[in-house]
Amino acid sequence: MADVSDGAANQPTNEDKSDDVSKDGGDDDDFVSKVPAEGEKEKASDSSVYRYIKEDLFTSEIYKVEIRNLPKFIGFNDLKKFLSKHGLNPHKIKLINRQTFAFVTFKNEEERDKAMKMVHGMQWKGQVLSVRLAKPKADPILRKRVREEGEGEGGPPPSKRADGEEEEEPLSVQLANVVTPLWNVPYEEQLRRKEQEVEGVLQRLAKEIGSTNKAMLPWLFAQKGKYNNMCCPLEAIRPSPAQTEYRNKCEFLMSVGADGEDKTIGFRLGKYKGGSCAVVGPAQTCHVSAEAKRVVEDFQKFIRTTAYSVYSPETYEGHWKQLTVRTTRTKQAMAIVFFHPQKLDEDELGALKASMREFFTEGEGKGSGVTSLYFVREGQRTSPNPESLPCELVAGETSIHEELLGLKFQISPHSFFQVNTGAAELLYSAVGEWAQLDQDSVLLDVCCGTGTIGISLAKRVKKVIGIELSQEAVEDAKVNAKLNGLNNVEFHCGKAEDVFPNILNAVVSPSVTAIVDPPRAGLHTKVILAIRRAEHLKRLIYVSCNAKAAMTNFIDLCRAPSNRVRGAPFRPVRAMAVDLFPQTMHVEMLLLLERVDYKSQE
Repeated sequence: MADVSDGAANQPTNEDKSDDVSKDGGDDDDFVSKVPAEGEKEKASDSSVYRYIKEDLFTSEIYKVEIRNLPKFIGFNDLKKFLSKHGLNPHKIKLINRQTFAFVTFKNEEERDKAMKMVHGMQWKGQVLSVRLAKPKADPILRKRVREEGEGEGGPPPSKRADGEEEEEPLSVQLANVVTPLWNVPYEEQLRRKEQEVEGVLQRLAKEIGSTNKAMLPWLFAQKGKYNNMCCPLEAIRPSPAQTEYRNKCEFLMSVGADGEDKTIGFRLGKYKGGSCAVVGPAQTCHVSAEAKRVVEDFQKFIRTTAYSVYSPETYEGHWKQLTVRTTRTKQAMAIVFFHPQKLDEDELGALKASMREFFTEGEGKGSGVTSLYFVREGQRTSPNPESLPCELVAGETSIHEELLGLKFQISPHSFFQVNTGAAELLYSAVGEWAQLDQDSVLLDVCCGTGTIGISLAKRVKKVIGIELSQEAVEDAKVNAKLNGLNNVEFHCGKAEDVFPNILNAVVSPSVTAIVDPPRAGLHTKVILAIRRAEHLKRLIYVSCNAKAAMTNFIDLCRAPSNRVRGAPFRPVRAMAVDLFPQTMHVEMLLLLERVDYKSQE
């Protein structure tokens, strides 16, 4: 389950100014040269490239360590597992290609100090590790400005181009290259590339199964011979019914436009860490719906009538931050605006919300199509894991409604719903075909969002049990079950790793099937281990929006039993890609896994 980003939409926080959690490498220089040497501290302070580090604002950069002398050839997951095994919970990890050190940040001083004491001097694969404090990374925009100022001294003005240098592409093309990088690739070729990517995942999984479960080698050898070195057959990719204007949810930034226009709503041309905050409006993008574009256009008119400026992640000043727009095929639209109150009092905020209500119910924005208007106060982050920010309803209905596979679904501001409704219908139909359900089946819907998968299959089974982290989504799921006249569905709120094992153990049925649709990072290890232990669970359908990131889950489901991983393994039976994100390289993958029955094999 994932709401794959538009490419440059999310508003930066202090964490955006630090290194992203990444499996990719980078240059050593990227981390060291930008940190001031001891003699340069005063100069760095003057340039304020570290001013985002304040005591009252959270950034894990202030709890950063460097682990040195790592074993060669270890990967992101290896280091993450190693730290987790010793009871450490890193916030971010950054490995450097072909280097034997890594940077790790933690959520607080206590966890950082615990890691330093525990890991320093520890032996791992013959290497004795050392740990030391690491300095935070400089603010990318301020660093870029300092660099440009330095280059400008005595050199030609940056605006003057060298002879023969090509003119920049139009802003609309630059934006398309960022948010829809395959916009100029024929759709058939897009599908071929995505299918090829999934094929590569299945070929890699075949190798991993061969390394981690020798008992499967005879079966695996036959599979690879039949399916082009893949561990299972790959069915033809399902194309999206709509290749343009398919997104039902988009997140837009409010910033200065790349064309110089103030108070512009759109997508960012680059990442904050690349030193860019400029945005371009979505008018000429191919993946945003006409309804969402109309809402953006009217909201931009509104914020330009106010006295409040857009928020600057560089100076922390200003107010308007982000606009999220959700639309449905039932012609409803929800607009959620994020606003930094700074030092405004309640009367001023009340007046602003009143003027917003008037603009969209009686004024120029009346024709925007907004049926649900929310206002969110979003100040500086003071926690690494803030709860979902409360949304204040300014005008209209509390939720919007969508129809999918002939069923009705309520969607609240924070609830997850697949961003491409038409393609989601193909996805859920395929899940239903593969699940082999009957009236005796119990279906477990893990990371269920608003309950779409479970509810769409409820009439075929004895019972559906859904698990979801978001309380708001769980409430929507319960309403959705009632809307569709279902009484064999129940939903539980909590982390899958906390809730799922107990529910799974309590299910008594000869026919249990689980469908998991986790976030991009995949399922928590506890969930995978619980699935392996529950041997009455014979069939599992894994819905992944990032198959490479889910590879560890796939391997653990298939690896040989051990003291850590108990229970008979699964093996992949069939796979398929569904294109939920045309014009981008993102693709959804379905993988059906079935429990290995050693008795029948004998």
